[in-house]
Amino acid sequence: MGAQEAYLIPALPAAAFVVLLLFGKYLPRGGDFIAIAAIAGAFVLFFPVLADFLDKANGTDFVSAEKSWKWVQFDNFEIRLGFFVDQITIVMLAVVSFVALLVQVYSVAYMRGDPKYGWYFTCMSLFAASMLTLVLADNLLLLYAAWEGVGFCSFLLIGFWWERRSAAEAAKKAFITTRIGDVGFLIGILLLWREAGTFDITEIFDFAERGGFRDADIGGLGLSGNAYLTIAVLFLFAGAVGKSGQFPLHVWLPDAMEGPTPVSALIHAATMVVAGVYMVARMFPLFVLADDIALDVVAALGLITVLMSATMGLVETDIKRVIAYSTLNSLGLMFVALGSGSVTAAMLYLFVHGFFKALLFLASGSVIHATEKQDIRELGGLAAKMPVTAAVFGIGTLAMIGVIPLSGFWAKDEVLHAVDQHRSVVLYMLALISVFVTALYMTRLFVRTFLFEARDRVAWGHSHDAEPLMTLPLVLLAVLTAVGGFVVFGFVGEALGFPGGFGKFVFFEDPEPFDFAWDVAIFSTALAVGGIVTGWYFWSEKAEPARRAGEALQPAYETLRNRYYIDDAYQWVIDRVVLTLGTIVAWFDRNIVNDTAVDGSAGLGLFAGFELKFLETGKLPNYALAIVAGVIGLAVLLLVLRL
Repeated sequence: MGAQEAYLIPALPAAAFVVLLLFGKYLPRGGDFIAIAAIAGAFVLFFPVLADFLDKANGTDFVSAEKSWKWVQFDNFEIRLGFFVDQITIVMLAVVSFVALLVQVYSVAYMRGDPKYGWYFTCMSLFAASMLTLVLADNLLLLYAAWEGVGFCSFLLIGFWWERRSAAEAAKKAFITTRIGDVGFLIGILLLWREAGTFDITEIFDFAERGGFRDADIGGLGLSGNAYLTIAVLFLFAGAVGKSGQFPLHVWLPDAMEGPTPVSALIHAATMVVAGVYMVARMFPLFVLADDIALDVVAALGLITVLMSATMGLVETDIKRVIAYSTLNSLGLMFVALGSGSVTAAMLYLFVHGFFKALLFLASGSVIHATEKQDIRELGGLAAKMPVTAAVFGIGTLAMIGVIPLSGFWAKDEVLHAVDQHRSVVLYMLALISVFVTALYMTRLFVRTFLFEARDRVAWGHSHDAEPLMTLPLVLLAVLTAVGGFVVFGFVGEALGFPGGFGKFVFFEDPEPFDFAWDVAIFSTALAVGGIVTGWYFWSEKAEPARRAGEALQPAYETLRNRYYIDDAYQWVIDRVVLTLGTIVAWFDRNIVNDTAVDGSAGLGLFAGFELKFLETGKLPNYALAIVAGVIGLAVLLLVLRL
């Protein structure tokens, strides 16, 4: 099997979805073994694809593998469905297939006994298939179809326990919010197609490099230069803003924690939210060719999201939502890297983030599974009862903070180095500040969950480490979290088959070699350690310093607890604007469309039919009289007209 057969990777979970949808209720355990076998097969198939790709690349030249089929053709226009393998595709295939496999294995124990157990694995198979198709798509139409498939699956899984109102509302919120961004994404796709005449990503790149979008215009607006392309890529980025939860469309992501914890792990580590980062990285040549404002917007929104999510994480009490804010934090840093022109730093962070974020969510799932609590105010002291969970959660926490030598350190420092090299000193300083705040809220999360005195003795009393089926994925993820960042080094790349390390692998033609910046490392490490020490001071023991600080800074505390009131602002808009417009539209529909147009036309027909029926008497003399009268009337009319 070669790289051209990579389409078989998403085909396996897609086939599992069809089988489980049709026959799952007749299979033992809802057919979970079919879902796991399918994603395991996809992970196994990844290795021959990787080997073939590296063999053709020889570590020096840019190589891609493509396979496509004709879908629609009319006149000279053809739409093909195809699959494309290059370096960032390989990175994504590794993360998605591996994390999805571990999550599904973990889910066997976590979801055991749930009435919808079989349906859960059915949805998870479709979720994996959609994301793998998105990663491999060689054209924007197929990518968009898979993009919407991922959004649909997230809707099903966030609202998996739909009988709970909070879960149903969270699913609707996620679906509607991401649709806002998806409309922009579709507009961007159509703008590119309008000028390039193709949906094929490679052909669009070639068209752009030849200057095809230069001086293009929209509806006589008078656009010139790269303005058209800039508008198009900003619309594309709108899709990433929604899907990856960037400001101001970030509001859905914390509420998405209503779904099962393994779903949260898959959404945050390997599928939905990283789809936006992958899309921008995939379309990055267009962002480079557009005006500078395009990358400025990417970096600015990413940094705003980093700072907002980090500060909101300081006051959140739900263990899963704190980790959700850490996801927003990480995604924001990935976009900051992309906005600073470094695809390598963004993809490196995405790669290692898949491991430590899945680890954090699955470890939090073990806590919830054991204690039936997820409010950190009711936890504490769990390290004594759950040592394995505490250890792996600690590794994930330190990786998220960016402590050397864990993977998060190498990835975060690459992002900071890119910002230092290509952005202003203000953005660089703000990014450094986020390191300190991240260390604060992650230290708070670990301390309040695992250390010191238990605040709920009943929950603490029956807590324990999970069974091996849940613990083994945690240990594997912890190992990868610890060593995954070493892919930046050339000797590790040599051992894995791609000389030059991660930067050389991502860009064969123009590699971004790993550049260890001592000044960045020293500053970031000092801030990380400072955040840990400060967090320990505020939240150790009974957290009295934190309580006093909260009372002294009550307005700021309330602002953060209410998520900067952004959700309230959206609700106000919905209540005042949307509902008002809805009332107007309803009145127009009722009184104009329905009463006048619909009922009026129906009434006119009824009236005409009722009156005309009297013309039909069934008596021949009456008809003869009507004919004679008609002839006389026409004769008189003609005489008048002649005169």
